[in-house]
Amino acid sequence: MQERQQQGVGVWVLIIGMLATGTSNTLLTKLQDRQCVKDCDTDKPQLYEEPVWQTLIMFIGEVLCLFVYMIQSWSEKRNRRPSLSSSLLDKPAVGEIQKMQGWANLYMWIPTLCDICGTTLMNVGLVFLAPSIFQMLRGAVVIFTGVAAVLVLGQRHKAYRWTSLVLVAIGIGIVGASPVLFPATAPAGHEHTDRHADLAFYGLIMVLCAQFCAAGQFVAEEMIMHKYSIPALKAVGLEGLFGLITTLVAIPLLHVTLGQHDPHSPFNMYRGFHNTVDNPAVLYTGIGCIFSIAFFNFFGLSITKCVSSTSRSTIDTCRTMFIWLISLGLGWERFRLLQVVGFAVLIYGTFIFNDVIAPPKLSIFAGSPLHTTNATQTNGLGMSQASEVPTTVSEGAYGTLGGGAKSKKDADV
Repeated sequence: MQERQQQGVGVWVLIIGMLATGTSNTLLTKLQDRQCVKDCDTDKPQLYEEPVWQTLIMFIGEVLCLFVYMIQSWSEKRNRRPSLSSSLLDKPAVGEIQKMQGWANLYMWIPTLCDICGTTLMNVGLVFLAPSIFQMLRGAVVIFTGVAAVLVLGQRHKAYRWTSLVLVAIGIGIVGASPVLFPATAPAGHEHTDRHADLAFYGLIMVLCAQFCAAGQFVAEEMIMHKYSIPALKAVGLEGLFGLITTLVAIPLLHVTLGQHDPHSPFNMYRGFHNTVDNPAVLYTGIGCIFSIAFFNFFGLSITKCVSSTSRSTIDTCRTMFIWLISLGLGWERFRLLQVVGFAVLIYGTFIFNDVIAPPKLSIFAGSPLHTTNATQTNGLGMSQASEVPTTVSEGAYGTLGGGAKSKKDADV
């Protein structure tokens, strides 16, 4: 009995940790975007808008997970028995698949390239969007991944999943229309004109394009996991390492080809470096992002192993609510009823897709496993474990609202 209580307390610690670090990821990045780096006393201050360097920061955070994995592996070999955290996080995949080692580790570079594109586009979109709208729009990854799973992986969805994807699309459309139809004040550092709606639409397109890249990342991960077994923490660390190497190579190349003749270009290497390092507020928030990303991945992977991936996606939805409430409290955005309606539709569709809640008993929702079972298993927190939610290997800087592609190694991470 006492052991179960201790496990329950441990799970709640993981949940609180995931909510705290996940919320801080988005808010710290947005706080960076709001920092003035030049001409701060003028009518047109220059703000920190360095999406490539923010992507670099994200990968540094993920690399820390690789160090944790190496320490765990060393500890296991020394003690000749798996540690508790390692047994929770690095449970090998079932089935006859090869262990990823040696040159095979380089396969993780493929989803990493998709992650680089997606994260950079999201960082651009966040500049022009409120944090809560940005986070809600990321739920579109369910649509792209659901379709990609059919076209690329040959999976088949039942009627209720297709209907839920339509609901998600409707919710995304409503949420996306909110900042365009009812624009708030212009982003700091930008003129308050009719162009604000255009900037919001531009940010919306960037975030949605990023979800297309994220879907490519998830599908690539699943294809790799069908052949290889890799511990979750190692997978996150490898993507961070490969992403860090790729970004460090790309920064000088982008500088030479696009940024060296324009000191105001976001691809100007010297501009990005000095804007990141010379401004204390930007530097400290960047360090905060690094550790919050690392711990967010650790907490998320731990919840998946200790509870279920369904619970993880449900908890992640609460994180979106925290981001929204804090943004409202800080005055970064204003309350929009249309956004509330869109978010409700988006959440409802996502939960049906992930088998968290039972859909109505209508023909368009046919095939739901929650219609054919008398009861579903719960995890001790009252959350359904009817099925595994497809999400990604790593949650990067922001996490997801609802999912990605189910990977072979643990059906979630």
